[in-house]
Formats: sequence, structure tokens, C-alpha cells
Amino acid sequence: MNGGSTVGHGAARRRAHTAKPRAVLALLALPLLLTASCSAQQQAQNTPAREITPEEEGLLEAAGQILLRECMESHGFEYQIVSDNTSAEFEEFRYVIDDPSWAAEHGYGSRLQREAAELRENDPNHVYFTSLSPERRAQALVAANGPGPVGLTATTPDGMELGRSDQGCQSQADRELYGDLAAWFQARTTADALPALRHQLVVDDQRYLEAVRPWADCMRAAGHDYATPADLRAALPPPQDPLPWQEEVGLALAEARCALDSGLARTAADLDEQHGQELRERHRSALETQRRLQLDALPRARSVVGGAERATGPEHRE
Repeated sequence: MNGGSTVGHGAARRRAHTAKPRAVLALLALPLLLTASCSAQQQAQNTPAREITPEEEGLLEAAGQILLRECMESHGFEYQIVSDNTSAEFEEFRYVIDDPSWAAEHGYGSRLQREAAELRENDPNHVYFTSLSPERRAQALVAANGPGPVGLTATTPDGMELGRSDQGCQSQADRELYGDLAAWFQARTTADALPALRHQLVVDDQRYLEAVRPWADCMRAAGHDYATPADLRAALPPPQDPLPWQEEVGLALAEARCALDSGLARTAADLDEQHGQELRERHRSALETQRRLQLDALPRARSVVGGAERATGPEHRE
């Protein structure tokens, strides 16, 4: 729940996962970009590539992190693979809170957000990076992201052009795992842009705007004068200085009950699914490329993870 990002129902909700390797050098700007080469056999078959499973996604992510660690260590820098211990109870509601039970227990999630911020602050890679001298820090950035100039470009669905270096440990890890770095960068750029694009299409949809009115009436009757869930979210104080707990819970409960009673939750979920499907169809080629690249990378990922496990021994395995 970031700023004005509102919250949602069913398909419009995402639950965080735990114990998952993550890119942790936030200050190093190390986005987790997975890359792969297309399978000639699959292309010849001209059949849609299947979705990868959560377990396979975790395998790809773990392999990418291992390759990143090895590369950084070869440049003389430490890099630790850590698990994402963000609470499994955290949920991101995209349009409106629609779960009274969750609201009663977590309010707007301010406590969970503070816990996540503390984990990021105490992350060993963050601590290590900030401990480096300015000169070594600059060297670490070059090692991770490449010296430039930008060697890769990709165009987002809304026409923006993004670039990143094709050198450095992040690109080396991506290339080693997936092969076709340029193809992956374009496919992943497209896929990563779709959730925000879908959200904007929903909140701009006239059907959503009409459904918000009875929600606002319900909230006003409960003593909370907000025209939209986004307005409510924008009015909340930061999680570091939240509302008094009972007030936060009471407001979140009112939002959730009104979302259900007014029908906004159902409308938001239906529109999220509709616009999501339209976007997936519109960008089917890029999403298909992403899936094929991921599937082709799985054998390499298993080899990388297996090799790391054999090198460390069972007592150090993830």
C-alpha cells in the first residue's frame, strides 16, 4: 500500500511470500531481471508456453542471486543471499480494502510496513554497502551495474524507453542464466509495467467511478468523508507515525465493510480481471517470450543451485 495506491478484491489482491531469495542491494540498483534464450523446439511447435510455477520462479530467482553473488565476489565484494522474511500476513489491496477480518487484525498494515522497513534497514548487504568507503562504494556500483554506457534498451507499453548497461554482474548473471539478455530485458520490462497499467485502466473506468459513489456515501454515513479510496489512502499518515491503533483499525474496517456493502469490491475485481485479460492479449507476444525464456532457463537454474548446494554442504542449504 504505497501512498495513493488503492486496494482490491480477489484477482486484485496479492499476498507476499516468505523465505524467498531477493535482490537486496537496493542502493546498488540491482533489479531482479531474469533472462533466458528461446527454445527453438517450442517455437517450432508454435504452442503457447505454459506458466512457470511458484517453485520454478523461486528456483530462477535463487539461481540468479547465486550467479550475482559469485560475480560480485570475483570483483572483491561481499554479497549475501538472504530470505525475504516479510510477514506472510501482508497483503496489498490494489483498489479498496475488502476483507474485514484482515482490517480488524492489521488496519492499514502500518505495523507490517514498519517491520518490513526494519528488515530492509538491517539487511546485511545494505549494511555492508554503507560501510564501504565512497571510493569502494562507487566501485561496487560499477561492478554490479556496469560502467556504462547503456547497452540495452526496452520500450514500455506506454511508449517510454528504458535503458540499462549490458555489462556488470547483474547483466552477466542474467545472460548466463537466460542467454538472450536483450530479449529478456524487453519482455520483462513489458511484463513488469502491466500491473500499474491495469490499475490505472481500472480507476479511470467509468464503471469504477460510478461504483465509488455508493462507497463514499457509506463511508460518509460512518463518519468518514472521503470521495475515493485513493483519497483516503493519500490522507493517511506515514507508517512511521501512524494513526492511533484503534483509529487505524476502525477506519480500515469501515472501508472494508463499505466496499462489500456498496458493491465496489466486486466491481473492482471484475474490472481488474477484464482489463488484465485485455492487456495480456494485447501484449501476448512479450508475455509468451518471457515464459519461454523462463522455461528454457530452468535446467541452467537447477545446475547453478545444485552446484552451490554441493559446494556448501547440506548444513548450509537454503
